[in-house]
Amino acid sequence: MRKIKIILIILLITSLTHSQSKVGTTAAPFLGIEISPRTSALGGSFIAIANDASALYSNPGGISRLKNQEFLITHTPWLVDTDLNWAGLVVVLDDENAIGLNITYLDYGQEEITTIENPDGIQQYWDAADLSIGLSYARNLTDRFSIGGTIKYIQQRIWHTSASAIALDIGILFRTYFNDMKIGMTISNFGTEMQMSGKDLYRKIDLAPGDGGNNPAITSILKTDSWTLPLLFKVGVAMDILKISNSTLTTSVDALYPNDNSQYLNAGIEFNWNDYVFIRGGFKSLFRPDANQGFTYGIGLNYNLFGNTFLKVDFSSEKFGVFKDVQRFSLGFTF
Repeated sequence: MRKIKIILIILLITSLTHSQSKVGTTAAPFLGIEISPRTSALGGSFIAIANDASALYSNPGGISRLKNQEFLITHTPWLVDTDLNWAGLVVVLDDENAIGLNITYLDYGQEEITTIENPDGIQQYWDAADLSIGLSYARNLTDRFSIGGTIKYIQQRIWHTSASAIALDIGILFRTYFNDMKIGMTISNFGTEMQMSGKDLYRKIDLAPGDGGNNPAITSILKTDSWTLPLLFKVGVAMDILKISNSTLTTSVDALYPNDNSQYLNAGIEFNWNDYVFIRGGFKSLFRPDANQGFTYGIGLNYNLFGNTFLKVDFSSEKFGVFKDVQRFSLGFTF
C-alpha cells in the first residue's frame, strides 16, 4: 500500500502541474539536455535501467541499487559551439542507502563587446553559463523497490545578470516479478521560479524630461518576469529480452511528459558482451511533432584495472536535424 500511495501522489502532483503548463515558456532549458552518452545512445531511455552514476541525473531512485562507489565525468560539444560538462559521484553507504553529488555546467563561451561608437569591439568580453549542483539520497525500501531524491541549486547567468532557483527531483525504481522487468518513474525540476537580476539591468532615466532643474540621470532597475522551471514527468520500462551465455540484450522505453512541450517516447536497445563491450542504439523524440532528434547509437567499454576498480569509457552520437550530429563522451571509475 505504501508503494501505491507514493505512485498516486506523484501522479497527482503531475496532473496538477500539467493543467497549468504552457509550451515554450520555462526557464533553464539546459536541464533537459541529456548528459550521459550511454543514455543518449539508448535514445534517452534510461529511467528503468538507472544502474550507473548517471542515474543521479536520470533517476536518483536507482543509485541505492549500485554495488560499488562510482565516479563519472561526461563532455558534450553542444549546439552552436557551446560545451556541456557533467560530473557525478555516488557513494554506497550500505546495502540499503546511497548518496550522490553531481554538477552540470553549460558554457556558452565569450564574445567581444561592441558599441555604436566601437563596432569592431572594445577589447572587453561578455560571457554566459548555466549551472546546476545536486545532492542526492536513495534508499531500498524492499529488495525490489527503491526511492530517491535530489535537491539542487540552479543558476543561469549572462554577463552581470543572473537568476537562480532551488528544485527537487524524485525518482522510484521497481523490479517486477515478470522476468525481472523494471519500472521507473521520476519528476524532475519541481521548484521555485527564476527571475533575472543584476547590474546589467540598471538604467539612467529622466523622470521629468519636460521640466528643467531636475536630475536627468536617476538610476532605475528594469524588472524582469519570473519563469517556471521545465517540469518533467517520466515513466519507463526495461527488460532483458535475451540471455545467452555471457551476452545480454536489454530493451528500454520511456514516456516523457514535459510542461513546456508535447509528449513523446524514447526507446533503445543495448547488447552486453561479458560486461566488457556494450553496443547500443535507439530513437529519441518518437511521435513528437517537428522533432529534431532521431536515431542514436553508441559503444561502451568496461575494463578491470585491478581488484574491484573498473574503468568505463562510453561514446554516443545522435542525429539533430539541421544541426550537426551531437557526440558525447564519458569516463568513469567504479571502485
